[in-house]
This record gives sequence, C-alpha cells and structure tokens, in this order.
Amino acid sequence: MCHFDTCSDTLLYIRIRDLIFDFNPCNHFLQNYTKEIKVIKRYTPEKIGSIWSETSKFNRFLEIEILVVEALAKLGKVPLKSAKNIRKKAKINIDKIKQIEKKTHHDIVAFVLNLSRSIGEDSQYIHKGITSSDILDTTLAWQIKDSAGIILKDLDGVLAQVKKNALKYKNTVCVARTHGVHAEVYSFGLKFVYLYNDLNYEYKLLKNSLDYACRGKVSGAVGTYAHISPKVEEYVCRKLGIKPAKVSTQIVSREGIAYFLSILGLIASTIERAATEIRHLHRTEVEEVEEPFYKGQKGSSAMPHKKNPIICERLCGLSRLIRANMLASFENINLWHERDISHSSAERVILPDTTIALDYMLIKFLEVLKGLRIDSKNMLNNLGKNKGIIYSQRILVSLMDKGIARQSAYDLVQSVALEAKEKKLSFKDAVGRDKKINKFFSQKEIEDFFNPAYYLRNINSIYKKSGIA
Repeated sequence: MCHFDTCSDTLLYIRIRDLIFDFNPCNHFLQNYTKEIKVIKRYTPEKIGSIWSETSKFNRFLEIEILVVEALAKLGKVPLKSAKNIRKKAKINIDKIKQIEKKTHHDIVAFVLNLSRSIGEDSQYIHKGITSSDILDTTLAWQIKDSAGIILKDLDGVLAQVKKNALKYKNTVCVARTHGVHAEVYSFGLKFVYLYNDLNYEYKLLKNSLDYACRGKVSGAVGTYAHISPKVEEYVCRKLGIKPAKVSTQIVSREGIAYFLSILGLIASTIERAATEIRHLHRTEVEEVEEPFYKGQKGSSAMPHKKNPIICERLCGLSRLIRANMLASFENINLWHERDISHSSAERVILPDTTIALDYMLIKFLEVLKGLRIDSKNMLNNLGKNKGIIYSQRILVSLMDKGIARQSAYDLVQSVALEAKEKKLSFKDAVGRDKKINKFFSQKEIEDFFNPAYYLRNINSIYKKSGIA
C-alpha cells in the first residue's frame, strides 16, 4: 500500500515537478497534492519562512521584471509611459501561473505569460532581452540577502547572551574533561568564552560572505549582454541592495552559494558542539547543567520522572541536515558548459531548508542559553569525586621547578596518582605521605597545590583576548 507521510519531521522542500513520475501507485496522490511541499511548520520561524514562500518568490520575480523595464525606459529602449503603465498594472495570479505551467513545464514562461495578460499592449516590453536565470538568480541573491539579515540579527542575540553567561559564570568552578575524563580545574564561564569566540568569527564570515554569495545577473542568455545593456543589471541590483556579478554565464557561478552554505554549516556545527556539551552535563551521572523544563512539560510518555535535553538533541539533529545540504551546494558547482539545471532542483531544497533550519536553531539555542539551570554545588561535588588527582600537573611542574628532570618527575607523580586512584585514596594524603615527593615541599606548599583558585588566575587575559570585559 502506498504511504506518503506529510507530517514527517524531516525538513523537505520538494518541487513535485522534479520528481520522476514512472509507474507508481502514489502518482495520483502526488499529482493532486500541492505543487510545493514547504519546510514543515515545526521548524519554520515565520519571518524567515515567508522569504522562501511561493508568494514571496513570485512577487520578487514581478519586481525584477518591472525594474528591468524601468531601466530600459531610462535608456530609451522602452517608452516611459509604457514603463509607468507596467508598474501600475502589473500583477500576477499564482494559481493561474500553476495552471499554465502544467502545459509549459517551465515556471518562468508560465509566470511571464500570466504577467503579460495583466498588462495588455505594453506586455511586449516584458522580459525583453533577458533569460529565465536573470530572474531566478537575481531573486535567489535577494532571498539570500534577506535571509542572512535575519540570521545575522538572531546570531547577534545569541552572541549577546553567550557573553552574558560568560561573565555570569566566570568564577564558577567546575572540572574540565578531556576524553570524557576529569582533567583539571576549570571555569564554567570559559565554556561560554570558547563558544563566543567561534560564533563571533562566524558572524563576521557570514556578513562578509554576502559580497560573494549575493550577486544578481541581468546579462542575458549566456551572460554576454548581447541583447541588453549592462546598465540594466546595475540598475536592478542597486534597487534590490545587491551587487551584480562581475561575470556570469547563463547563471551566476555556484561557488558563492557553496561558500555561504559552508558558513551556515560552520555556525550549525558550533551550536551543535555547545548543545552536545549541555547534553553531557545534563546526564544523571553528572547533573551540572539542565536545559529549560517548563511547567506542564512532559519528558516521556511512559516515565513521569524524565527531564530530557530534547531541545539540544534537536539542535544536533538539524545540524546534521545543514551539513548534508552544504555538501549538495558544493556538488552544484560543477555544471555543463554555460549552464545546465542539475543545480536547480537541489537549490529549491537546500537554500530554504538551510537558512530556515539555522534560524530556528539560533532561536531555540537562545532559549536554552537564557533558561539554563546551573548546579554549581554539584559542580563542586563532581570536582571532588576524583579525590584530588586532577592537581597532578601542578605537582609535576613544581618538581621540575625544583630541578627534577621532567620524565623522572612525571613518573613519580603518576605512580602516586594511579595508586591513589586504584585504592580510592585522597591524592593529597598520598602526596603528603610519599617520601620522594614531600622531601621537596613543606606541608603548606602541598596544601596550596590543591587550591582551585590557582587554576583561574590567568583567565582574565583569555576574556580580554576574546573581547569579553
């Protein structure tokens, strides 16, 4: 039996016309389903989702067509009266465009035909000297610009909260872990400084990438301006707030889009890294951090006690999707000659999905950051579970300061530490009893070795370098 799950929690933006309708019992359903399955509402913030809506897309097509006519009028290629008439009368009907497309199998041709009918005699000046990709690629650049603007704003909000958390927890002592094993004394605030540094770099990279990724083109069939002046392209792009491509074929090269998506992939991966950290610290065996849990929320349909890190797990899952889309964008770079359309079907999926999913991630991540529940007491309890062996390097360095060769000092401290761990002894007591070590230090010095404040004495410099005062 055919089953088509329209509620699946998978980010999809499928152009049905791009599916191959060979014999399949699902075909009747698919052909009578909506022309486009949009990104599922569950992960679609309204503001950025509207940019990629079908209505927005066709309205952008319309504005670009009108701007082309206006530019031609300024150059004396179209009567000024006709340009004004087109601006006044031009309108489209998306349902009728879809009906026409069933016959033409070409969305831009269907769009132009429907638009022309609304204008009348002056429709002869519509789509003059340009090709479909002039409309498509310029629209795409415009959509990327607007989407990036929303993402940058929301990323800025995340950065502000990360910075706030870094300052709030600067002196909150916890244990650092490497390989999942206790390493040394750490500042919980430094986890946020580390995050801030990467997100801040990525913010700058994303902002700067728009100069490369947001390039429009109104250069004609193979980009030679054979039938239209380059001044038209300059006018249209200036009005839309984007730059014209320095060179294009029938399309703008896809390297810029791949670069843009690679940065979105970086941001998603950095968020995933932070979400994974929260998930680890949320575990029952650790219980140092919890993501928000709201009144009336249920953690499990079966187990009433459950409080799971579901938001952070969701962020990790969406990050995987974004990285997969990034790969597709790199595959889109390799096209035949001056153009083929193998990139088109992929871009209809990956650009809406990636920008929408990342913005959703930023919104939910900010929610997590604001609502984090920190158990500083349990951080101290966990710090003590290793019975002091995390202070081993300080003793190693102090022995070296006394003139002991590094390898000899290392072997000496390691033997005491491993014995203490095996026998579940206090490392401080073991060091105090070891004659080879304590002959170099007074009891006061040994006591001072186990002072956690020592490990945070230089963190101000880290904060300063990262731009957090």
